[in-house]
Amino acid sequence: MSSRPIADYAVLADGHTAALVSSLGSIDWLCRPAFDSPSLFGRLLDADAGHWSITPDGVTRVSRRYLTDSMALRTEFVCTTGTVELCDAQLLRGGEASTSPQALARIVTCLDGEAKVDIVFKPRPEYGLVHPILTPIPGGVSAVGGPLRVTLTTPVEMLIGHDGATATARLRAGDRLCFLTQAVRLSDPDPLPWPSDAIEEAFDETVTAWTEWNQRHHLQLGEHDDLVRRSRMVLESLRYQPTGAIVAAPTTSLPEEVGGVRNWDYRYSWLRDASFTVQALATSGCQREALAYFDYLTHTAAHYHATNPLQIMFGIRGHHDLSERHLDHLSGWRDSRPVRVGNGAWRQPQLDVYGELLNAAWQVRDHLASLSPATTRLLCQIADAAAEQWGTTDNGIWEVRGQPRHFTYSKVMCWVALDRAIKLAPVLGSDEHVDHWATERERIRDAVENRSWNPNIAAFTAGFDSEDLDASVLTLPLVGFLPGGDSRIVSTVDAIAEHLTDRRGLTLRYRISGQDGVAGGEGSFLLCTFWLVEALTATGQRRRAERLFQKACGYVNDVGLLSEEVDGATGELLGNFPQAFSHIGLINAATALFHAEDELSGADLSFAVPLLLTRRRLTAHRRPLAALTTPHRPCRTHRSV
Repeated sequence: MSSRPIADYAVLADGHTAALVSSLGSIDWLCRPAFDSPSLFGRLLDADAGHWSITPDGVTRVSRRYLTDSMALRTEFVCTTGTVELCDAQLLRGGEASTSPQALARIVTCLDGEAKVDIVFKPRPEYGLVHPILTPIPGGVSAVGGPLRVTLTTPVEMLIGHDGATATARLRAGDRLCFLTQAVRLSDPDPLPWPSDAIEEAFDETVTAWTEWNQRHHLQLGEHDDLVRRSRMVLESLRYQPTGAIVAAPTTSLPEEVGGVRNWDYRYSWLRDASFTVQALATSGCQREALAYFDYLTHTAAHYHATNPLQIMFGIRGHHDLSERHLDHLSGWRDSRPVRVGNGAWRQPQLDVYGELLNAAWQVRDHLASLSPATTRLLCQIADAAAEQWGTTDNGIWEVRGQPRHFTYSKVMCWVALDRAIKLAPVLGSDEHVDHWATERERIRDAVENRSWNPNIAAFTAGFDSEDLDASVLTLPLVGFLPGGDSRIVSTVDAIAEHLTDRRGLTLRYRISGQDGVAGGEGSFLLCTFWLVEALTATGQRRRAERLFQKACGYVNDVGLLSEEVDGATGELLGNFPQAFSHIGLINAATALFHAEDELSGADLSFAVPLLLTRRRLTAHRRPLAALTTPHRPCRTHRSV
């Protein structure tokens, strides 16, 4: 059973994959060679699925931060006899993730006093199924078994047993140990141990690469700049550099309810996320990354024909078959089963993806002058599909596994698809389609206004002829379907703020009633909370929006990371981590607040029910973000043992 809180982890990334490291210095999740590969260290999901820990003895206090503007982590352990620093990073060489050596470096320094440090190395390839044979080699340990060749560089002698390799190092002030692990495919030569100075040099080069990347993408957003900068780095950490794909999260099966079954594999790229992701990247200064992501999406879906629904998600290398299966040998995080790999939602029809992709194209419209014929054809076919299919049922943005329905969000995003296609017609060379697209666009508007608006509850609802509230309708003013000043929008925002929030004031997707085809419950969605921030801003309620934004940001962990959800009862982070959509929501909400005018003076907002805002401390893991920008002290200035 794995019991570390999700908020206890920090992420390390190199443009190919990501590792999660706990505040106790344990690498509990790492898939090699890519995000969607089987795990090498998987203790996140089962105590016996492998880990690599470097933990001082007698720890009394732990603090950590990312170094400068990087994804290199510094953890400081205050112990009973001294202070130890642990610096962790997935390495970049030459400043580019494309040349990543696929190596994870760990550098331990005794800052003062003396300390005993315990090292445990237990690689478990294939999600813990493989117990490799460990063998001492000059400068390290070799692990053989399964699909990977793994080498640990270690300056201390490891004791090899049947369950892994262990060592205890005794350090005095100024002593330093450099460790590194590499995992390559079975067809590649065995990786060799690295000299300590090479590890230190590569570590510093990695920090520099991240810092320079941030300087190239600098964008001021006022008081929220630190939050946005960290969120922007999270998105870059989730980008698979070889193709430009962005995974929804680097983990699988972290649950939406402790002990529950809503446990999904998020190591794929969703068309659902496209427009919001491209918007977040573009508005936070990452134009090149936004274009690379758009290029990945259009190339992956280029074969599409409008006679069938467009596939909603793809693998990071562009592959389509994401068949789902259970790993029954894993107990799951806090016994939350099943543990899933693959995602069955890839087979679902979700009409909103048409609008997602065309809205993404609209976000990068200034760069579409030289579209390839294949991409032009794809975007036109997607608009045609939206025009033809909008009146059918689907599984919706939330990927319900129950009966397909006429979801409001799906209809609105079909409207978005046609609206953006009409505006892009000169670029697409599709003037002959415009009249048909315009006709269907108005039919969608009429249908939504007549069948999704429920005057009895004074709100747009989850679907046609429904009485259920759904947070996805908060996007109506965000995508331009109706202006924020429309009385129906203001009333809908008010209804969701009153009836679709938990006791902490965070927003739910919808009220779980068993109709989505999945058992159990879930937490409050941070993305939906940030949508509510944007919707409040759009309706002229900036101060109210700012208060809610600060509340949602109170759930970032000590290094600025967010998961998908928050447990309404305990305030714990839940769901896959770190979650791209939560950080996308933060960026877009911060941008909206930054550009918003003050609340309209004299506006009649008497019908707005205030959110239940509290002043009490929200979570035990809240930390000031000022610590995230502490300057990096180059590792090579310290003496190696």
